[in-house]
Amino acid sequence: MTIFKLSWRNIVVSPLNTILSLLLMSLGVGIISLLILLNNEMKQQVKNNLKEIDMVVGAKGSPLQLILSSVYHIDNPTGNIPLSSIDKLKKNRLVDLVIPLSYGDSYEGFRIVGSTHDYIDLYNAEIKEGRSWEGGFEVVIGSEIARIHNLQIGDNFYGSHGFKKGGHVHNNYAYTVVGILNFSGSVIDNLILTDYQSVWNVHNKDAHSEMEITAALFKFKNPSALIKLPRQVNETTNLQAAVPVFEMNRLIKLLGKNIINPIQFIAVVIMIVSGLSIFISLYNSLKRRRYELALMRVHGASRWQLVMLIQFETLFLSVLGAFFGLLLSRLSIYIYSLGSDNHIINNFPLTFVAEEFWLFPSALLIGVLAAIIPTLQAYRTNIPKLLTDA
Repeated sequence: MTIFKLSWRNIVVSPLNTILSLLLMSLGVGIISLLILLNNEMKQQVKNNLKEIDMVVGAKGSPLQLILSSVYHIDNPTGNIPLSSIDKLKKNRLVDLVIPLSYGDSYEGFRIVGSTHDYIDLYNAEIKEGRSWEGGFEVVIGSEIARIHNLQIGDNFYGSHGFKKGGHVHNNYAYTVVGILNFSGSVIDNLILTDYQSVWNVHNKDAHSEMEITAALFKFKNPSALIKLPRQVNETTNLQAAVPVFEMNRLIKLLGKNIINPIQFIAVVIMIVSGLSIFISLYNSLKRRRYELALMRVHGASRWQLVMLIQFETLFLSVLGAFFGLLLSRLSIYIYSLGSDNHIINNFPLTFVAEEFWLFPSALLIGVLAAIIPTLQAYRTNIPKLLTDA
């Protein structure tokens, strides 16, 4: 029997110890792998939703809140601003495109956003059915809204005040679905888009009142504007300018420091505990098999063959633990997706990512370190003494 096969047999002979070691290693690797996958997907979603938005202008307040509410539509807006103030900024020679946003109402928790057709073009979204809005109270809905609420071309619905279900319903103003967008994997999948004049009409804005919007998205002609224009807006106007890239990088670092890093630390501790489990398993196994090792030496096995016997056992446990850990992370996402209505979760990429490559060497290193003492014991096996004691 080869050393390789003998190592495998020794693992199979002690199923409880083997399962415990594999479980701990798989759990540690699986948690880290899951964090890597989620972190990668979060960064990809951030990138998908930022598109070519260089600056967001809105009411004074938190710049991060302005970005989250205007770009990702997951927070409350900081307030309203006069449309005339945006018209002045639009004339700046550094500005290439300005997209106004007006919102504050929703339908079944999905936000109704008044804007221009440039907003659809910004996300390279395509209309799957129908057409874009032309008249008042005509809407184009995202693919998720059409799927979840089974809305079709020609259907009517009423918006409600606020972003949560149960708000005051605007019964006098019915929206008509004239278009449905293709799935794009961006925030636009969850929005109801219309002309911002329709949003004003719902809130009884007449021609004599000052027109206000919630925020405006800016695209610059060249990168130098990224340094000049936001500072100029913040210092010389009553508006607030925020740079999405800066704010989202700050948020990702904050999440990494306060959430991801502590969880990764726990996962590393679990992997180290799995190493201790491997050490205890090998140590106890050697105590039981010391006469077997002595007989192997008598029958011609060298010291290095005994060393390789222990190392192969470690190799099996470490590689299998890492493999099952990677499998566990993907299985967790798949099981969660079965009960989720989120299209992004249901289409979550489960392929191997480059950041996971180091998990295999790390698992092997922990296994090798755990096997040092058992390996030295096997190498120093005293044949005469063991056989005499027997």
